[in-house]
Amino acid sequence: MRRIMLAAGQALTQADLNRSGALPREVMKSAAAIVDDVRERGDAAVREYCRRFDGACPSDFRVPRELLDAAPGMVDGEFLSSLRRAHRQIREFHERQRENSWFEARPDGTILGVKVTPLDSVAIYVPGGRAQYPSTVLMDAIPAKVAGVRRVAMVTPPQHDGTLSAYTLAAASVAGVDEVYAVGGAQAVAAVAYGTESIPRVDKVVGPGNAYVAAAKRHVSGDVGTDMIAGPSEVCVLADASADPVVVAADLMAQAEHDPMASCYLVTCDPSLPDRVLAAVERLVSQSPREKITRSSLDDRGVVVVTATLAEAVGAVNAVAPEHLELHCADAMSLLGSVRNAGAIFVGAWSSEPLGDYVAGPDHTLPTGGTARFSNPLGVYDFQKHSSVISYTPQGLLADAPAVQAMAQAEGLWAHALSAGLRVRLAKRGEQGFADAPAACEDATRIAWPRTLDAPGALRLPGYEG
Repeated sequence: MRRIMLAAGQALTQADLNRSGALPREVMKSAAAIVDDVRERGDAAVREYCRRFDGACPSDFRVPRELLDAAPGMVDGEFLSSLRRAHRQIREFHERQRENSWFEARPDGTILGVKVTPLDSVAIYVPGGRAQYPSTVLMDAIPAKVAGVRRVAMVTPPQHDGTLSAYTLAAASVAGVDEVYAVGGAQAVAAVAYGTESIPRVDKVVGPGNAYVAAAKRHVSGDVGTDMIAGPSEVCVLADASADPVVVAADLMAQAEHDPMASCYLVTCDPSLPDRVLAAVERLVSQSPREKITRSSLDDRGVVVVTATLAEAVGAVNAVAPEHLELHCADAMSLLGSVRNAGAIFVGAWSSEPLGDYVAGPDHTLPTGGTARFSNPLGVYDFQKHSSVISYTPQGLLADAPAVQAMAQAEGLWAHALSAGLRVRLAKRGEQGFADAPAACEDATRIAWPRTLDAPGALRLPGYEG
């Protein structure tokens, strides 16, 4: 792991982190070509890419309902029990996120509010490459169901032998997924975004995937809704002298084993801790069935930051803005208020990040690559849309119309002011409409702009020439 030693008063910078940033241009270009081809040729293009990238292509992309229903009976009983426990706790957490429509009335009778409506249809992308992720099924499908989405479709790539993971299908069954399609990659994103002969389009696409999936989501964004453009997984462990080096080592490895591109950060004010953690990693990693991936991640993408004080360590954490943050500190809860940027925060040494991956309840689809500075975890709010509701009375109109007319005049939008001014005339007369339309249209400028605004002064920039 690369080490960064910060002197007292020195802050961690983005240059220190040396993140790669946006998706590589060649990946964006390839994904865009696939998406555009699928949009143009539909199922025929999807089949070509499935054979090329997945090595398998079913005769019918849609997974038969009987396979979905049979999946829970094909998995170990303890796993199924764990799946149902996770489902219950994830749903209980997300139930608290559900927003309801609200309305309020002003004294003059004007009604303002928000109408909350679930999306009609969404697709959840579930990876199926290096590992199977039934937990992702739960984390993406449950908030959609809690929000009230009527149609939740899942896309996931088949294995080279044409099989699908019973774990993944069992999770889809427990979560109440309505449709499953055996297709992955950028072609799957394109198919659900634009629709093909056999795969209906959706309103929004969510869920993690590889770089090509992320690039495809970025390419279709705007034509359909998308969630965050997630990159490789990452964890940041903030630890003081009270931290156990073996536990910290295991927690770093828990992210490193995801992907060689996963990023692991250890931030500490105890200069002796990094060596003890890395010694524990060496003792543990050789026992891992994913040793090669884990070592690659820690060697190539691991960063140790040593600061002079705990407060400066928290500052370094905010600069990292990690997907997952663990607080291995003596008084971890007291630090919570100082943490400004993190997707999920695990407070105290007992709060293992994998608890959040699987069963705790909060969603594990989280902002990566520093985007926790401005992004949220996936939640029920991602599957609801909000419509403003505005209902004026004549009294409310008379109160607000003059401000509308003045602002419209300042912007030079004559018809905006006229729209309000005509209503003012009706309200003052106590009428619902004009009996004489031609007469109502006379002297419209005076109706729109009953007075001329004083010309504003000129604000000149200092030192400006031209």
